[in-house]
Amino acid sequence: MTAQGDPPPFAERVLDVVERIPRGKVMSYGDIAEYLGEGGPRQVGRVMSQWGGGVPWWRVVHADGTPVPGHERTCYDRWRAERTPVRGEDGERVDMRKARWDGDTG
Repeated sequence: MTAQGDPPPFAERVLDVVERIPRGKVMSYGDIAEYLGEGGPRQVGRVMSQWGGGVPWWRVVHADGTPVPGHERTCYDRWRAERTPVRGEDGERVDMRKARWDGDTG
């Protein structure tokens, strides 16, 4: 589902963070809210569901490293292509200890 119109300022800030997540790294919904110092995981999830199609949405995961429900296969394929560290027999979740990005560009 995509939203009509331009995203509000909070959504713009969320999308900006997501665009800066490097290949092979991820942030959880809560990580993004904490980084911004506003909102929470649900608010970030709502932004992603409405306006996240134009950013690397597969780099935003649940805190346990699991992907967006309904988009698992695409996430797995993108993670494999980006060499994102994963866990589980079939790489069904991101290894958050290795792949979590803290927002630092250095």
